[in-house]
Amino acid sequence: MNKDNYIHTPYNDEWIAQRADPFVYRHTDGTCYFTASVPAYDRIILRAANDLGGLVHAEEKTLWVRHESGPQSTHIWAPEIHYLFGGWYIYYAAGDKDDIWNIRPYVLHCKGQNPMKDEWEELGMMQAADSDEFSFHAFSLDATVFEHRGEWYYIWAEKTGVGRQISNLYIGKMAAANKLCTDQVLLTTPDYDWERVDFWVNEGPAILKHDGKIFLTFSASATGACYCMGMMYIDENADLLDPHAWTKLRHSVLKTDEEKGIYGPGHNCFVKAEDGVTDLCVYHARPYDEIIGDPLYDPNRHARIMKVMYDEKGFPVFVYQKVEETEYL
Repeated sequence: MNKDNYIHTPYNDEWIAQRADPFVYRHTDGTCYFTASVPAYDRIILRAANDLGGLVHAEEKTLWVRHESGPQSTHIWAPEIHYLFGGWYIYYAAGDKDDIWNIRPYVLHCKGQNPMKDEWEELGMMQAADSDEFSFHAFSLDATVFEHRGEWYYIWAEKTGVGRQISNLYIGKMAAANKLCTDQVLLTTPDYDWERVDFWVNEGPAILKHDGKIFLTFSASATGACYCMGMMYIDENADLLDPHAWTKLRHSVLKTDEEKGIYGPGHNCFVKAEDGVTDLCVYHARPYDEIIGDPLYDPNRHARIMKVMYDEKGFPVFVYQKVEETEYL
């Protein structure tokens, strides 16, 4: 960390250090699981604890290590652990040492019912629907899954176009844990200035349900201080595969705050607090803005956590909180 440029504030102490793209999952038995991208981008790790606070010092187990060559040999990014279709699955992205940006989405499956102790196996790339000729043929990453009214949906980022390309978000319905049954539907493309800094990017989707609406947060722009969070929403009774049923907010909902010493917030997830009611947003950010070299390889994107507030219309509001205000963990 660049100590000369690091200003400590009551707001920028990390929750879990040097873990980017954090993902927390609370299972039906109350157990909390944590996974994230590690600075070396070379493996998938998992922690487990009886509560969220316990994740900080929980033993971290390596579940899977990158291949030595070929597909899945570099850039192991943004793992998420989910329980669906009766089993444990981890969704992640990986590249190829010989073509480091040839990144695709992959799936791991736990052979047993204990994700910390049982063996994991590779299921290969996520599979598009048989009728879909477009999905997962280009740079694809940051997949998340969620259930709605008995059906499972998969949202991911994929680049399209020529040159530096544009990263969009797509959604599809799932037939199985590693296969879609509908063609891709475009949810959002980088339309606004805050989504187009250095790179035109929409990525890192996360789902939050509240008061009859489904909210989709996502990350935008390059991975430095310009990285920020946007949001879309849809009525819970609408067709999730109808792109016109979604509404995208004009402005970002979480961005760099220099006074508080929080830079480039993004790639978040949501989890319930210990009371089972309060929504928490887990995200990553740096405590400084001056980065030597490519921001992507700076290790100090730390996992952080905040309580989600709601306005009078029932929309989530994201406000940085002092560390001592996170006692709801």
